[in-house]
Amino acid sequence: MKEIWMGLLALEGAAAVALLLRAYVFLLVRVKGSSMANTLRDRDVLLATRFGKYRRGQVVLCRFPRRVEWSFSLGASLSLNWHTIFVKRLVALPGDTVEIAEGQLLINDQPVPNPPAMASLPRDYPRHTLGKKQYFVIGDHRASSHDSRAADVGPLTRDMLQGHVRAVVWPLRRMGKVR
Repeated sequence: MKEIWMGLLALEGAAAVALLLRAYVFLLVRVKGSSMANTLRDRDVLLATRFGKYRRGQVVLCRFPRRVEWSFSLGASLSLNWHTIFVKRLVALPGDTVEIAEGQLLINDQPVPNPPAMASLPRDYPRHTLGKKQYFVIGDHRASSHDSRAADVGPLTRDMLQGHVRAVVWPLRRMGKVR
């Protein structure tokens, strides 16, 4: 009986360590869709870390406002929410000015090159200066990405950024660092 209890305690300990690692250190996510093509592909599995400073140009994991996959009420006004996670490129930081004019992304009035195979942005975005805690994300496949340009998303707050995408880990033939 003692061996069974020890085994159960070991399993509980391993589960607790795994949950802590996922919450504070790293996570694996699978790409769904083509909004980050040609950088990432549908069904790629990514390794992301939850630490480090966010920088312009990084591929990040984020959640959008009001995008809850499932929710569990704990009573009164307390609930647990599981948010849908999106993969996007961080293009502007707090205090930056963002504008899309004639298909060209401008950050602080400087043109940002479009990703390979993307000729231009399909729609304009009026000049907007981000607040002290706001970030702007766009998918690399800009013609088919739902991102900060959309009225129901807009600029994200720091707590909506969930991690830095570091590498593709599956499929093996695509394994490597994400830029």
